[in-house]
Amino acid sequence: LPWQCFRALCCKGPPPPRPEYDLVCIGLTGSGKTSLLSQLCSESPENIVSTTGFSIKAVPFQNAILNVKELGGADNIRKYWSRYYQGSQGVIFVLDSASSEDDLETARNELHSALQHPQLCTLPFLILANHQDKPAARSIQEV
Repeated sequence: LPWQCFRALCCKGPPPPRPEYDLVCIGLTGSGKTSLLSQLCSESPENIVSTTGFSIKAVPFQNAILNVKELGGADNIRKYWSRYYQGSQGVIFVLDSASSEDDLETARNELHSALQHPQLCTLPFLILANHQDKPAARSIQEV
């Protein structure tokens, strides 16, 4: 019996690979995309700088790995977002719930544009109303 236990432990082989999913993370500058991904990767929140182009992070979970392509949210970069949509299997849209009315309207327009894009319109969307800890934050209903 001890030999069978030893054999069961030793001869199991490597664990099966975790499935990987490719996501795109979009939102206006300052919405908190980089901070969110850093937090999910257990990285230090210090020295976070705004993404000027794009970055890719592998976010490990117990049963899967999310390969998240974060796209910068500056006005001059947003027009290129669609070039990075191909192959995405889901979308994370981050918005600053404490932003100005103008910025919220811009975020709304960008979200609607993404929801209608042929490469994204059938994908699952997570809309994250970030900065809920700020005094000016709007509720989910207001957003």
